Amino acid sequence: MSLTKQDLNGLFTAIITPFTKDGSAVDYDALKALVSYQIANGAAGVVPIGGTGEYPALSRAERAGVVSACVEAAEGRPVMPGVLSTGFHDAVDAGKDFSAAGAAGVMLVTPYYAPGTQDGMREYFRNYRDAVDLPVMAYEIPRRTGVAFKAETLAGMAEDGSIIGMKYSSYDMPEFISVMNLAGDKIAVLSGEEPLFATHVSLGATGGVLASANVYPAHWIKVFDAARSGDMATAVKLQHEMDLVLKNVFAETNPGPLKAYMEMVGMAAGPVRTPLSSPSAETMEGLKAALASVGAPEKAVA
Repeated sequence: MSLTKQDLNGLFTAIITPFTKDGSAVDYDALKALVSYQIANGAAGVVPIGGTGEYPALSRAERAGVVSACVEAAEGRPVMPGVLSTGFHDAVDAGKDFSAAGAAGVMLVTPYYAPGTQDGMREYFRNYRDAVDLPVMAYEIPRRTGVAFKAETLAGMAEDGSIIGMKYSSYDMPEFISVMNLAGDKIAVLSGEEPLFATHVSLGATGGVLASANVYPAHWIKVFDAARSGDMATAVKLQHEMDLVLKNVFAETNPGPLKAYMEMVGMAAGPVRTPLSSPSAETMEGLKAALASVGAPEKAVA
């Protein structure tokens, strides 16, 4: 069955790519264990090799291998890998690789470096869906790409049938409200911002694609359930419990600090690859303080 917007509901963890200690290879055993941990804790699916998964640092073969390993471990839950290529044809090649590896869909970033107009981006996604036989979730992250959709464009893309949803990684709340008003009944809108997650859900987001869920999936599901039920006081309280973690795991470019934090709690993550680097001494102290305050997650129940 083809993935639909109704399937984009709940927590989709933006998982890291674990590497061996020298960073030379993907640690597939650690990757499968991480996916199993997410599923055991209630994640609706996983999103590998986005920014959190270090897409630019992986070879084409490694990307396909990561997707295949995730599909193997996900117990039938949707695997929607990121496609962060700058060029259309490279992005199509990646999508076809991921389809062959068993992905349920892809998370396609807005075209960047040579960003198009709103009409140009709409055509890009329409042409992509024609070329790749997988459902597409649009990925908007303007602080990285320098480009954002207008709500009207997203509504048009939904009418084109080129997307079933989007990951909204922006702090532009007025635009988020416009997106929900114009496109929220046509596509699934997933939050990509932990500090706004409860608010996004309260305004109609159907879930989230969250990086810190690598460590705390069960906690973010509690936030989601509370916000979805209308208990915003509980949702915001639970969300605030993660403030110190979020401050420090995003103190430097993701996923450097997040991987270091995962190692602190006993989760195999390995290093990041260049041009990213290990967290500074100051950030490491902040991570230690966050762990001391929040604590390690409870062990997953298999």
